[in-house]
Amino acid sequence: MNARLIQLVAAVVMVVCGTVCGRLLPPILEQTEKSGLRYTDVSVEGAPPFVALGTAIGALRGLIVDYLWIKVHIMKERGLFYEVMADAELITKLQPRFAAVWAFHGHNMAYNISVASPTEEDRWNWVNAGIRLVRNEGLRHNPNDLVLHKELAFWFAHKIEGYSDDAHLFYKRQFCREWHFVLGEPPLEQDEREAWIKAIADAPSSLEQAERRTPGVRALIERLDNSLTPFGESQRYAPTRDFLSVYGLWTAVRRQSAAAKVLGVERTMRAESPFFTAFDEIASDPEVQDAWATLMNFTRKRVLMDEYNMSPQLMYEYTRDLGPIDWRHGQAHALYWSRRGSQYGEPRVMNDDDIYKVINNDRLQVQAMQDLARYGRITFDPFSTELPSRFAEPRWIETIDQMFLELYDKHYDTRGAGGETFIAFLENFMSSAIREAFRSGEHQRAQALLDRLDEKFGRGMTPPNPKYSVPLDVFVMDQVKGEYTFQPHLAPSEAVASLRYAFREGIGRDRPEVYKEAVEFVDQVIAYFKGNEYNNYVTRFGSARMADLLADLETTRQRTFIQVMTDPTLGMGEKQLIWSNIDKQEPILRVQTYDLLAPPLQQQFARHELSRERTFEEVFPPPPGLALYREQLEQLRREQERQKQEQAERDEFEQK
Repeated sequence: MNARLIQLVAAVVMVVCGTVCGRLLPPILEQTEKSGLRYTDVSVEGAPPFVALGTAIGALRGLIVDYLWIKVHIMKERGLFYEVMADAELITKLQPRFAAVWAFHGHNMAYNISVASPTEEDRWNWVNAGIRLVRNEGLRHNPNDLVLHKELAFWFAHKIEGYSDDAHLFYKRQFCREWHFVLGEPPLEQDEREAWIKAIADAPSSLEQAERRTPGVRALIERLDNSLTPFGESQRYAPTRDFLSVYGLWTAVRRQSAAAKVLGVERTMRAESPFFTAFDEIASDPEVQDAWATLMNFTRKRVLMDEYNMSPQLMYEYTRDLGPIDWRHGQAHALYWSRRGSQYGEPRVMNDDDIYKVINNDRLQVQAMQDLARYGRITFDPFSTELPSRFAEPRWIETIDQMFLELYDKHYDTRGAGGETFIAFLENFMSSAIREAFRSGEHQRAQALLDRLDEKFGRGMTPPNPKYSVPLDVFVMDQVKGEYTFQPHLAPSEAVASLRYAFREGIGRDRPEVYKEAVEFVDQVIAYFKGNEYNNYVTRFGSARMADLLADLETTRQRTFIQVMTDPTLGMGEKQLIWSNIDKQEPILRVQTYDLLAPPLQQQFARHELSRERTFEEVFPPPPGLALYREQLEQLRREQERQKQEQAERDEFEQK
């Protein structure tokens, strides 16, 4: 055989082999992608020599990852959670498209290491570290992985918004504070909330775009930097969370926080932060308000995208399509990530054996909506050490009802009666909504919900079920009988709903007997809930893990009064009646709450037609004794500072 013939045969064989390989490569890559087995070919800085060698050789990468993965599992079983960290991080760098290791690594920090930490602050730092790892890194490498979205959503729902961790009250407070500074307090009205988040979604993505949209943005930044020049090069504007935190502090001190006035925060922050003086001069300048609004929306957009890996556009769409999402609530983020996972990750779940992943993720969505309906309206003072005030948000009821229909149809044919699980969810949720509406005195709405429940799952079924055909008051009593112990959300919602009814019916309609009866009932609920043997466990941090979910009567009364007076669903006339009559039953309540409720109530009043004829002070006059009360708060602040200083001196003396 001559050389030319050999070359020709070799060329034909090469072409055939290349064609076969080309046809086999796509399904191989597809299977590799599904299994999360893509490796990096980049050397990992600081890795052990055998890892660097294996990465360089290429073929050994899989064996090295297998070895590390086995080693990690062995250390986990031995409880060596800190030692696991380095090897787990190596796996994420060698195999960044392997979503399971990101979930493992984040869970290890958020759960295993956090509970071993000695202080609430350390626990929160570890929980946050686990969340940041998956959200900011894991999901950037695996943006379409459904399970990773579900895991992250579960951490928000269970670790932050759940009750099992001894430090869960601290988590709720810190999380709410962080997002209060990042985005600010959201408007109460739904259309205004949509416009508020849309302004961030539509904000420029760069400073060049910001300047083109609103000329003067760059000059504003230069002015801000010039005012900070005497304090060093590090004090400059940058689109970061730190900048938003300082601005959030300034806003809260200037406009919102009653606790800040008591604690003297304004004086302290003004002495420590040069930004405060700059904000006083620039952010309050009426001539630059348009440029300032553009700059703040740009900053918030960049922070959401760069530091939280969240899409402002999706945040707007979910607010528009679902309901009044308050991003200071952990369940809002559980809803965001589970819904994003459904939107982008679900199409990749093509195996029928994996359908349970889709169902579990959908359950997280509706559970998040349920919690937002139960206590999704937040009143928060970022300087207070108290738990954020949370109230029912009934505007979620219609959304959940519609979502049930979608999910039931979606999983109707899923094996294991997947669709049936959502029936039990809706029955429980609607029953809870009926009880809260009844306790709030909204009997007509409660009856309408009960009728709807009866139509769906009662006498409207085949065969008919008489369960929901009982009188409304009997149904409510059956719902709460013996359940305070087993449903932690029940007692707080009972107390708030009853006080809401007390203010609207007892005060607004001048029926003192109704008010007194409701207050007595709330007092009994609080005493039972806090004194129950199942709820009196005190954590090593000094907080009652369950009992502290419900404040004492005076605090609960103040919080509920603020919620009623700022509720956008109540008419301005009704609020005026309550404000005028409350002193007959609670002569000090207006004084205690005025500084907190006045700012949001003023915003609502400015949009009301009544503001064309009368001033806010005429309709809602400041209560007598307000100046004296503020003076007493100042005295209290000074006493707290004195005690704090004395304690510091004693501690210093003991150390010597």
